[in-house]
Amino acid sequence: MLARPIAAGVDFVLHSATKYLAGHNDLLAGVVIGAKEKMEPVRNLRGIMGAINGPQNAYLLNRGLKTFELRMQRHNDNGMLVAEFLAGHPRIERVYYPGLPSHPYHDVARKTMRGYGGLVTFLVKDADWRATADIVDAVQIPRIAPSLGGVESLIEQPLVMSYYQCTPEDRKRFGIPDNMIRLSCGIEDGDDLVADLGQALDSSRR
Repeated sequence: MLARPIAAGVDFVLHSATKYLAGHNDLLAGVVIGAKEKMEPVRNLRGIMGAINGPQNAYLLNRGLKTFELRMQRHNDNGMLVAEFLAGHPRIERVYYPGLPSHPYHDVARKTMRGYGGLVTFLVKDADWRATADIVDAVQIPRIAPSLGGVESLIEQPLVMSYYQCTPEDRKRFGIPDNMIRLSCGIEDGDDLVADLGQALDSSRR
């Protein structure tokens, strides 16, 4: 919905239907899209490998697609609202969100996208991993989980959830500092999300 890569000349598009397309965090599915003649080898490989989803997942995905456009509008709105709030907060060092002019690829996103999604990543100023974890624990609306794209807001500290087995040197090389938080904005009321983040940032001061 936010970009049209095939119209830009891309041969194949891969979607994690588990995320925004389904939108309810209750199925695993993926989609490969391309021109009919180019998809024939993919169809053949699927037949050999047996990578075919079940009828229940197909039903759930079809259900999610019925509200896809409406959900994406709210994800976009909430993502921008939260990103702007965080960008102006004194406890935040930096916000990574393509809808903000401060993002290095903002001009590209503005020209190629019709919205910027609900995923916001930010760094907490002068915070170690424990102080950062306190903020994650203090929020009341987002659930702690490493996924994205569902109707519920999800929050995580990448150091703890996804990169805890990496050495500090590897995390630095991957661009994962200890004070990083990733928030996937759901479709809750945007003002409620902002208020919740505000109280978490205020109550978790060390």
